[in-house]
Amino acid sequence: MLSTLRNAWKIPDLRKKILFTFAMLVVFRLGSSIPVPGIDRTVIDSMFAASSGGMLDFLNLMAGGAFKDFTIFALNIYPYVTASIIIQLLTIAIPSLEALAKEGEEGRKKIAEYTRYGTVILALVQAIGISVGFFNRALISREFLPVAVVVLVLTAGSAFLMWLGELITEKGIGNGISLIIFVGIISRAPSALINMFRLVIAGEVNVLKVIGFLIVALVIIVGVIAIQDGTRKIPVQYAKRVVGRKMYGGQSTHIPIKVLMAGVIPVIFSTSLLQFPQILAMFLNPNGKFAAFITNYFTLNGTVGAWIYSILNVLLIIFFTYFYTAVQFNPVEYANNLKEHGGFIPGIRPGRPTSDYLSRVISRVTFAGAVALALIATLPVILEAVIKLNIHFGGTGILIVVGVALETMKQIEAQMMMRHYKGFLK
Repeated sequence: MLSTLRNAWKIPDLRKKILFTFAMLVVFRLGSSIPVPGIDRTVIDSMFAASSGGMLDFLNLMAGGAFKDFTIFALNIYPYVTASIIIQLLTIAIPSLEALAKEGEEGRKKIAEYTRYGTVILALVQAIGISVGFFNRALISREFLPVAVVVLVLTAGSAFLMWLGELITEKGIGNGISLIIFVGIISRAPSALINMFRLVIAGEVNVLKVIGFLIVALVIIVGVIAIQDGTRKIPVQYAKRVVGRKMYGGQSTHIPIKVLMAGVIPVIFSTSLLQFPQILAMFLNPNGKFAAFITNYFTLNGTVGAWIYSILNVLLIIFFTYFYTAVQFNPVEYANNLKEHGGFIPGIRPGRPTSDYLSRVISRVTFAGAVALALIATLPVILEAVIKLNIHFGGTGILIVVGVALETMKQIEAQMMMRHYKGFLK
């Protein structure tokens, strides 16, 4: 792996992409340290201390500490993720959007533009809710202009992160949005681990619980690698044909159907949606009956809520895995392309039978991948509820970190393979 990295560093264009990605992520971390003006942070610290281990700590983990420090990136990239979910769901429900999605590059640009507008709107709503609603006590001045500055700074921060993520995807290495989430989570890992060891030394946490958590973390890492690398190969034969004096075709190949085409995107989508009722409760009245109901039945802090949250998480991950796979792979289009180029699956007739066969295979393979991903994501949640280990760098964070690292590594691998270098994977 180190040898491959050295070889990658020797390629000028690949080195530029790696440096560009690193520089943009440094900008993200620097921005996560710039505080929003007009906020009393001692009030926010007291609110976090009162809800230790609760939803606020989880949101802070996913934002890389920017939420607790109330910096310009406090909203993080999640308004963009939520807007993406809404637009993709509307693409299925609204025929005009569906037609737009099938128009190729121009259609995708238009949908990306709608997603950006949706991101700004959602960020504005969340900024108003957080500043005027939940963190109202932390405002130094409640006059219109100071409050408007806080709201606009938070909205602009989220919009800037959206632009930064798209820039990384276009000119750097890996998926920019996923990498921003990845860096946000991983930046909190050292302090979480140090805090855990301090609690073990102080005798406040049983060492067996820590060992259990580490074993589960190892199982998650191994499980994610296994399902990310799992592939079903469908054999394809190309018929021989004569063009002029030359004969083409006749070779055998295969269609690689990945067990998990969606990667960790379903986990990110599911986490974002499950946060919504909790954020809504914070905005309305954090000390009211609705907030207590949400906390008890739809968060990990409630005795019943931990199980309801886990069940909903499993169902949403399975749904988004199927949804994202359907967006990425179109069996009908693939079958038509095979037919046009003289290819066929042995034992399956070209055309409609081929697309039906591909649909059945993808459905079965995706089901296995979706269930495995849902179980891996939910196992640490259940374990935390059982052993009561107060550690905020939990299963979802590990799952996202490992999945994004694998996807980024594979993109580097693909670019290395194009240049005839031995890659990371074998």
